[in-house]
Amino acid sequence: MKIAIFGVLCLILIDSCAVYTFSPSALGGIKSVAVPVFDNQTTEYGLGEALSGALSQAFVADNTLKVMPEAQADAIMRGTVVSYSREAYTYTEADAVQEYICRIGIKAKFENIKTNKTIWEDNLSDFGTYRSADESEQDGKDRAVSKLIDQILNKTVKGW
Repeated sequence: MKIAIFGVLCLILIDSCAVYTFSPSALGGIKSVAVPVFDNQTTEYGLGEALSGALSQAFVADNTLKVMPEAQADAIMRGTVVSYSREAYTYTEADAVQEYICRIGIKAKFENIKTNKTIWEDNLSDFGTYRSADESEQDGKDRAVSKLIDQILNKTVKGW
């Protein structure tokens, strides 16, 4: 009886752990991805290039998917920058701006090129702050881009 209970518990444990995987096989045979430059529908110059460049580097560093040209890739990550804003975030006691916040909003779509099926599609947004005394707006943009890249990478290769 104890052996039967132990066997059932082992099966339950194995079955429940099978859902959580970080292997490329969870991507349905996708081994490579193309990352064309994101479209930019904002007036803020360079955001599309910054996002697609950082995303390509993140895929290379993660090493789950190989970055390839679109004609050779199994999947494609498309994106559009739909919003950008910069506003005062915190103030000093003298009502001077101490920190600014940069917010970036994108639409992202991950597609299997071979089956022409969308794997996931989502509207994502994130922010980055920077100190007005010793940092620039670019620092805030870079932090927002980094957070967006983490979101995309997690949705794509980790399934979160």
